Amino acid sequence: MNKILFIKASPRDDASGSISIAKVYLDALLRNRSDLALDTIDLWLEDLPQFDGNRANAKIAVITGQEQTASQKTAWDRITEIAQRFISADRYVFAIPMWNGGIPYRLKQYIDIIHQPGLTFSLNPDTGYSGLLKNKKATMVYTSGAYAQSFPSPAFGVDHQSTYMASWLNQAGVTDIEEIRFQPTLLTAEPAADLDRAKAAAQAMASA
Repeated sequence: MNKILFIKASPRDDASGSISIAKVYLDALLRNRSDLALDTIDLWLEDLPQFDGNRANAKIAVITGQEQTASQKTAWDRITEIAQRFISADRYVFAIPMWNGGIPYRLKQYIDIIHQPGLTFSLNPDTGYSGLLKNKKATMVYTSGAYAQSFPSPAFGVDHQSTYMASWLNQAGVTDIEEIRFQPTLLTAEPAADLDRAKAAAQAMASA
């Protein structure tokens, strides 16, 4: 049984365009794939620890090969527990709205927790980062109020959303990435029709 992890980065639940599109994708995928088990993380309901000084020091101890203090080890064990849920998945589906050109802070906090040396990456002083996640696939659902790839003017926003996510996933070893976009959600004459088109694209992608 393969595990698919659905990560909700929007706090708007069913009112969220990204979540509603992702659900259409998942529904179609699960209908066609009886070997998939779904696990869902709502980042706004999840108990995510602050990545404070103690946890940062625990991370540096791992990178530098130093022994962790008892407090750092306890913090690191919790980080490892959260990361293993992500690592154990075979496929990822992210529902991500654009916030101020980037990603919601709860998603950034989650990434800062799970993206750790020895868990999702290794670091060699001569060759740099190497991703530890192998044979994973990610489906990214992106929405944004004003930004769209077809708008050349930076006055409508700059994409630090998909660029950041792709960079992070690649660093962790995930290179098989597909995108579904509903952009813009506000500066469009037919928002409902555009949403329906994005859902249709999601369903077709899952069916393929």
